[in-house]
Order: sequence, then structure tokens, then C-alpha cells
Amino acid sequence: MKKKLILGFVAAVSLTLGACSSNEKNDNQSEQTAWEEIQESGILKVATSGTLYPSSFHEKDTDKLTGYEVEIIREVADRLELEIAFTEMGVDGMLTSVNSGAIDVAAMGIDRDGEDADKYNYTIPYKYSYGAMVVRKSDNSGINTLEDLKGKKAAGAATTSYMKVARHFEAEEVIYDNATNDQYLSDVANGRTDVILNDYYSQKLAVAALPEIPVKVHDIFYNPSETNYSMKKGNDELTKKINAILEGMISDGTLSDLSKEFYAGEDVTQQIDYDFPEIDLKE
Repeated sequence: MKKKLILGFVAAVSLTLGACSSNEKNDNQSEQTAWEEIQESGILKVATSGTLYPSSFHEKDTDKLTGYEVEIIREVADRLELEIAFTEMGVDGMLTSVNSGAIDVAAMGIDRDGEDADKYNYTIPYKYSYGAMVVRKSDNSGINTLEDLKGKKAAGAATTSYMKVARHFEAEEVIYDNATNDQYLSDVANGRTDVILNDYYSQKLAVAALPEIPVKVHDIFYNPSETNYSMKKGNDELTKKINAILEGMISDGTLSDLSKEFYAGEDVTQQIDYDFPEIDLKE
């Protein structure tokens, strides 16, 4: 009887180990298949906004999709010997599409402090910046400190770290889905909203590109940030390959050149020294 029990226990352990081994094998196969499917199709599917200057927008005269994030990922695909297929959508749609496998890469500055950030793979950073805010020129939208955000109408996408800053200071959230720069800025100017919390460099250029709208970038800054491309959690092979290309683009100066082209001579690929508050966004 004892011998039978021991044999039964060994068989159960063997089955358990076999199941674990099988699951690990399936996980690895799934990861490899994701990259192999891209190679087989020859196409890298990328989501981008198409509405946010200078990271992703359409040229006025030609309507060509371009921008800092767009041209980086175009070069990445080229060096991987892949064609690229862009789909334009808002940040929330990107996250859903990444998880469903409808797209391979989300290219819209989904930073690691955003909501549900731990559900995705990230590349190394291609941009360093910090938080700023756009307000009305006439009265700074009544904002002189970060604490003055309380009760103000803050415009943005629901799941970004910038909206978490607004929430932290008890601002009223006004949610937009992939709106254009002129819509965001005009709504601040006309009082529909009071403030846009976002990346300093992008806001600086957006305001400069639309001088007829009476808004400005406030001199209140916060939280340094890193911007990365994101992919489905576990798609490690694709992440490694894109990282290797990005590292090469840093080494050969391509990334810096693209930054200066789209950010009026600024090199956003370099980490910055800063002396402003860091707001803890951990819930």
C-alpha cells in the first residue's frame, strides 16, 4: 500500500512538473510567435495620435504623417527591414489595441507613471522632459502655484500621468480623446477649460505654432519624465530588437538630429538637471 502511495505521489509530481514545463514552453512560443508573425508579415503595426505637434501630426501642405515619434519609429522599422503601418487613435485606444494585439507598438509617449503602466513592456527612453502647464495669457487662469489647480478645469486624456497630477491637486477633469492642439488651446482661451498639464517641450512648440490663441506656457514646472514606446506585456523579443535599434540611433546621432529637427534645435534625448517639485503619483 505504501509503495503504491509513493508511486502515486511521484506520478502526480511528474504531471505537475510536466504541466509547468508545458506552460513555460507555451509562454516562450507565444513570445517568439509575436515577433515571428511580424517578420512573416513584414509589417510593424504602430498606433500614433496624428494630432499632436511636434510628436505626431500631419504636414499642412502635404498632409503627410510626420513628427518626432513618427520618424523615430519609421527609422526603427527600416533598420529592422520592415514596412510600417500607422493607425491614428487616442491614448486610451492605443492601450486597448496593444493588449488585443491589433497593434504592435504604441507611439504616443505613454510614460511609466501612467495608470496601468505595469501592464506593458517599454523601450528605453527616446525623450526626457518635465511637466508644464498651458494657461490663459490674461490671468494665468488664476493659477500661481500647483495648489491653485484645485477646482480648475484640467484638460487631457484620462489615463496619463499628467491627469494624475491634476487629480492629485483636486482639479476638475475634462477628458479629451485625441483632440488637436488648436482645440486644446482654444478651449483654455475661451474658458471651457482652465489648464492643460503636459510635457514642457511639446507645449512650448504648440503654443508657438498657434500664436493667435491667447494662451501661454506657465513658469510652474514639476515631475521630470521619460518617454518610451510601449508594447504588450511579455513581448520581450520585439522590445529587445527595438531597444537595440534605438541604442544604435543614439550612438550614431540619428536620435539627436531628429530631436533638433522637430524641437527647434533642442536635444530632448539628453537627461536634464532640474530643481522643481516631484509629485508622488503612486496611489
